Amino acid sequence: MNTETATRAGRQNRFVQNLRTFFLTPQVLAVGLVFASDSILLSSWVAHIPYVKQKLMLSDAELGMVLFAMPAGLLVMNPLTGRIIARLGEARACFWSAICLSLAIAIPVNAPTTGLLVAGLFLAGLSGALINVAVNTCATNLERARGIVIMSSCHGMWSVGGLLGSGVAGVIIALNVPPGIHVLVVSGLMIGMTFAVQRLLTGIPSTSRLATGEKAGSSFVMPNRDLLLMILIGLALAMGEGVALDWSAVYLRESVGVRAQVAALGFAAFSLTMTAFRFAGDAIIPKIGGKRWLQIGGVVAASGLLVAIALPYPATALLGFAILGVGCSLGAPVLYAAALRVPGIPPAAGLATFATFSFIGFLAGPPIVGFISEGFGLYIGLGFVAGVLLLSAGLARVVNLF
Repeated sequence: MNTETATRAGRQNRFVQNLRTFFLTPQVLAVGLVFASDSILLSSWVAHIPYVKQKLMLSDAELGMVLFAMPAGLLVMNPLTGRIIARLGEARACFWSAICLSLAIAIPVNAPTTGLLVAGLFLAGLSGALINVAVNTCATNLERARGIVIMSSCHGMWSVGGLLGSGVAGVIIALNVPPGIHVLVVSGLMIGMTFAVQRLLTGIPSTSRLATGEKAGSSFVMPNRDLLLMILIGLALAMGEGVALDWSAVYLRESVGVRAQVAALGFAAFSLTMTAFRFAGDAIIPKIGGKRWLQIGGVVAASGLLVAIALPYPATALLGFAILGVGCSLGAPVLYAAALRVPGIPPAAGLATFATFSFIGFLAGPPIVGFISEGFGLYIGLGFVAGVLLLSAGLARVVNLF
């Protein structure tokens, strides 16, 4: 066996071993299922955004304003996440935030008025902010306690959830099942799944505070140069994810002119490629290097959006969203892990600060696209996000990942 063959075999063995650890360790899989449930709920909602837009007769700008309700909920929850997690523990906070998100996400599609739609999205933002920090911290605690690497695979489960949720939504739309019934059923299933893994979640050790000695409840810190750059890169990549989530169906339906059930496949195509790369990420990232991947990923993600814009046909638009998924795939695992290692900043505080602001990009990006679209067209709105992704690739050249 020559050196190149041995190296390739070693990478394959690492990949297989990482997946075996992930799927055969009950507590790890439980955390992964919470990641997946979060995305299943969100993708089930976003597949019906065109329906809600039409039902309530919202313009692009009005839809953009409505979608701001979710990031508004996130901003309100931001200062409280550390205290809640310190009081409940990471695992219990993860459990209860998953339950609350499942309940909240059932409101928007069933909302008879714009006011109730906004209220439902606001509640979903509150729950989403807490679950984002809590579930990533649970994953980190397991990595430290067991000496394993699972962060990229956990984010891969989030992508699996998006793929499953949007794919099922496409079938549901094709079968003319009322969107409200669909989301209520999904909400009930996710609540049942969360209760099923409750015991495994509560058994996860809270190692971060024990390992660092940091003050309980420390949610945020003033970011230094490198954490600020990580936040900006994370904002850009999260904006790409948010656009795929909230605007892919609208773009395919209204700009490309496909049927509703085909439009739901835009996020499915994005999630499919993101899923594949994230499950391979725990083997890819050590080989390429996190910083190098962030540079490549920003360019690839921007290219995907540009393909969808420049070639507005069903096959090429779906290809563009698939390429976007490749570019955005490993940014979150790289940056979440790096945020824990910034010198001079307590790990949990670094994670909470980064996670919060990157999630703002995920939620606030789509409304910004809505405002741009109202004035200049959806093509320009998506082009703006492509430009932001290219900027993130430039920032990745100067950031230090520790």
